[in-house]
Amino acid sequence: MSRPRIVIVGAGFAGYRTARSLARAARGRADITLLNPTDYFLYLPLLPQVSAGILEPRRVTVSLSGTLPDVRLVLGEAGRVDLDGRAVHYTDPEGRRGTLEYDRLVLAAGSVNKLLPIPGVAEHAHGFRGLPEALYLRDHVTRQVELAATADDPEERAARCTFVVVGAGYTGTEVAAQGQLFTDALVRSRPLRDDVRPRWMLLDIADRVLPELDERLSRTADTVLRGRGVDVRMGTSVKEATRDGVLLTDGESVDTRTLVWCVGVRPDPLVEDLGLPLERGRLLVEPTLQVPGRPEVFACGDAAAVPDLEKPGQYTPMTAQHAWRQGKVAAHNIAASLTGRELRPYRHKDMGFVVDLGGVKAAANPLGVHLSGLPAGVVTRGYHLAAMPGNRVRVAADWLLDAVLPRQGVQLGLVRSWAVPLDTASPELVRATPAGGEPHGAAGGGGEHGDSAHGDGPRARGGGGGEDTSRTITSPTPEPVRTEPARRRVQPEPAQADGTAVESATGGGGGEDTTRTITSPTPEPVKNEPAKRRHDDGPTGTDGRPAKNEPADEPTPTKPQPGGDPTKPQQGGEPAKNQLGGEPARNQPGGEPAKNQPGEPARNQPGGEPARNQPGGEPARNQPGGEPAKNQPGDRPTQRNPW
Repeated sequence: MSRPRIVIVGAGFAGYRTARSLARAARGRADITLLNPTDYFLYLPLLPQVSAGILEPRRVTVSLSGTLPDVRLVLGEAGRVDLDGRAVHYTDPEGRRGTLEYDRLVLAAGSVNKLLPIPGVAEHAHGFRGLPEALYLRDHVTRQVELAATADDPEERAARCTFVVVGAGYTGTEVAAQGQLFTDALVRSRPLRDDVRPRWMLLDIADRVLPELDERLSRTADTVLRGRGVDVRMGTSVKEATRDGVLLTDGESVDTRTLVWCVGVRPDPLVEDLGLPLERGRLLVEPTLQVPGRPEVFACGDAAAVPDLEKPGQYTPMTAQHAWRQGKVAAHNIAASLTGRELRPYRHKDMGFVVDLGGVKAAANPLGVHLSGLPAGVVTRGYHLAAMPGNRVRVAADWLLDAVLPRQGVQLGLVRSWAVPLDTASPELVRATPAGGEPHGAAGGGGEHGDSAHGDGPRARGGGGGEDTSRTITSPTPEPVRTEPARRRVQPEPAQADGTAVESATGGGGGEDTTRTITSPTPEPVKNEPAKRRHDDGPTGTDGRPAKNEPADEPTPTKPQPGGDPTKPQQGGEPAKNQLGGEPARNQPGGEPAKNQPGEPARNQPGGEPARNQPGGEPARNQPGGEPAKNQPGDRPTQRNPW
C-alpha cells in the first residue's frame, strides 16, 4: 500500500507548524511535501528590528530543510490548483513548471500587502511583508539621512528626514517606534545642519494606536511614541502620494521621500482562483479547517476564514498567533482523516499580546496583566525567543551586541526600489528586472543607486519569476548592482544594420528569456598590449582607469622584435588589423574578437602564417610558458562580456 501524499502550500506560521507537526506524527508513514518560494520560514514579528539595524537578516529566518528533515521541500510558487485532479501546478525559481499530486492538501499561502485605491500609493509606497522590503527600508532610510547631511537646500534636508508610516497596527507601530530610534542614532554619528532632527509620522484612520488591542496597551504605545517625538495622527491618512511628498486627508501637504505602507494585509491571490466561497477574500472553511465540499482540502492562516467559536458569527483575525495554532490543529485533523479518527475543531483562548517599541520599551498584557516599560520589554523579548523555532542564541547575541555597541549605519544597496513593489503577489521575493523594460540606475532624487523619491524608478508588478523582459541600454557604464541572472551564457550575434549589437541571454535566476539591445559607440582601435585585466572587471579596471583593450587609449603600432622577421604587413603592405590606419579591433561588445592581439599567432597575414615577431620564430604566447591565445576567429572570446 502506497503512503498518502500530503502537499502543503506555503511555509508561513500556519504552513510551517503544519509541516512540523505532521512530520512528528507521521514518522515516515506519509510523503509530506512543502511548496514555498523560499527555503526559509520568516519570523515576521522581528522584521522591524531588521529594518532598524538591530538584527541581521538571517537571524529572523529559519531553514526549512534544516528544521524539517522528514519533509520534502520544493522551491516554487503555486500557480493553479486542480481540485478535481488533485494536483498543484507550480513554477520554480528558474521558470520551470512542475506538478505535485496529493491525497491531502493544505492551503496556507498567507497574505500580501493590502492596497487601497489612493492615487500614487502603488507607485511611491513600499510595504513591509517580506525580508527584501525590510532590507530596502533599512538602506533607504540610511541613504536619506546621508543625503540630507550634504544637502544645501534646507527644504530638501527636511523632506529627506521626514518618514511617513501609514497604519497604526502591529507592524506600523513597531516600524515607527524602531525607526525613530534608528534615525536618531544615525544623526548622532553624523549631525545634520541647522540641528535638523529626523521626523517620523504615524497615520491611521482609526481613533487610537493599536485599535485591535486593549485600550491600556494602546495608551502605553501612544505615550512612548509621542515621548520620542513621533508625530502620531489618528483619524488621518494619505489622500494622494507623489514623488516628492504626500497629501493628507486633512488637507496638509507633507514633503517626504519615504512612504511605508502598513495598512494591513489581504489574502494571497491564489485562493481567489479556486472558485470556492470566500469571505472578504479569505477561503471559507469549517471549524475543523476543512473546505466545505472538499474534505481532502484544508486551509489555515491568513488565507482562511476560520469561524471564531469564542465569538459566534465572527472569524478569527489574521494574526501570527492564530496561524501558528491553526497549523497544529490542521496537522492533527489531516492525520485523523487518514486514520479514521475524530477531527477536532479550532478553538483558541487569548493569552495576551506583546508589542516591541524599541530599546527597553514595550507594551504587554500576558495572561491579562498589563505591563509597560522594562518589565514589558523583558516579557516581550522572552516571548519571541520562546516562540521562534530556531536561531534563539543568535538573536539573543544580536540583542546583547546592540545594547553595548553602536549600530552600523551603512547601506549595502543590495535591494533596489523597483525590486520590492507594493503591488506584488510575492513580497518574499525580489523582482529580477524592472517592469516595462526601462533602464535603471539613472540619476534621481534618491542618490547614487538610482532611487528617486520613493517609487525610485520603474515599478514591477505581479508575482516573481518566469516573465519575458526586454531592456535597452544606451550607456556602457556598469551599474552598482548586477540584477541579471547569474551564470548566463551570452552569445554575440552579428551586428544589425544600424550598428546595434544584439545579445540573447538564457538561463540564470527566474528562468526568464531575455533579449537586450545594447547601443554602444563605435569602438576605437585596441591598444596592442597584453591584457592584464580580470575577466570580470567590466568596462573599467578595478582602479577605475580604462582597462587594456578597451576604448579610451590611442593604439600603438606593433614593433618588430630582434631576431625574427618583421611583423607583416610593413610599409606598402596591407595594414594589420589593430595598427594605426587599420580596422578597429573586434573584441568590443557585439563585435568579433581581435584577430592579432599580442601573444597570439597573427591570422590576418597573407597566407595565414603565424607572426614571426618573437625570438626564435615561435608563435607569440600571451602568458609565460602558456599556450597560444584561443580567441581567434571562430572561437568564443575568453573575456566575459561586461554586459
